[in-house]
Amino acid sequence: MSVIIPPYLKPRDTIGMICPSGYMPLEEVQRCIETLQQWGFKVVLGKTVGNQYNYFSGTDEERLNDLQLMLDDKNIQAIYCGRGGYGLSRVIDKINFSTFVQEPKWIIGYSDITLLHAHVFSNFNIASLHAPMAAAFNEIEESEEYINSIYKSLIGEPQTYTCASHYLNRNGIYEGELVGGNLSLLAHIIGTKSDINTKNKILFIEDIGEYKYNIDRMLMQLKRAGKLDELASLIVGSFSEIKDTTIPYGKDLKEMIFDSVKEYSYPVCFDFPVGHVKENYALKIGLKYELIVDTKQSALKEKVAKFL
Repeated sequence: MSVIIPPYLKPRDTIGMICPSGYMPLEEVQRCIETLQQWGFKVVLGKTVGNQYNYFSGTDEERLNDLQLMLDDKNIQAIYCGRGGYGLSRVIDKINFSTFVQEPKWIIGYSDITLLHAHVFSNFNIASLHAPMAAAFNEIEESEEYINSIYKSLIGEPQTYTCASHYLNRNGIYEGELVGGNLSLLAHIIGTKSDINTKNKILFIEDIGEYKYNIDRMLMQLKRAGKLDELASLIVGSFSEIKDTTIPYGKDLKEMIFDSVKEYSYPVCFDFPVGHVKENYALKIGLKYELIVDTKQSALKEKVAKFL
């Protein structure tokens, strides 16, 4: 079954912005809005942008309704999630995707949005865009290359990204559909309706603020569920702000990650620029990429595909 690629954006297309999980002040999304407009797009704000209900950007019902309206609105060509945090798993099973399936549109974001990416790909075979969210635009001078990757991806320009070699890399060349995102969410969705099939896929992982032992536990969860067995390749992005326990875990984080897949033979790429850092390229979930890992550098190349 071929992956369904939503139509790429054209000048004056409309992007709807929502916060389907955590709260984000309105002033923190202004520069993102301005940049999207400079790119030639119109921007419509959902009710959850700048709204707050405790930790969240609204009650479960408010966040569900905001996302549902954007999915159903035929005048919206893409949905930009302003921030992640936590909250999508509280409403994901109540979303009606029937209109979205008939007229797919780009869903953009990462972190907690990993759940939404996984859900639409696993259930409907629709591609989406794992990409920096609104806060990244507030440091656009430092992140210009990565911010621009969002624009290039949305207009359909195929991307090739490179990164330096790492001593733990396992060299090789492989093609496969790209899946993945935040490790915590990937572990969280195992056994649910949003769970992903990783067989023959290029899987990428990243995370922030976790304890080392918990990262190991989540990797073991993926491994025990068979998610690491038959990959095409593994891409390890940024694991930032990692914590350790009073009694140290006793192992380097990257070595820990490599240990979880050392028995397999597929290519492994460390230090790829994706994650909760400014070095965060836009990646199209569900599309086919070629990963080349060698002693000089690694390259992830998007394969040209027709869109819907």
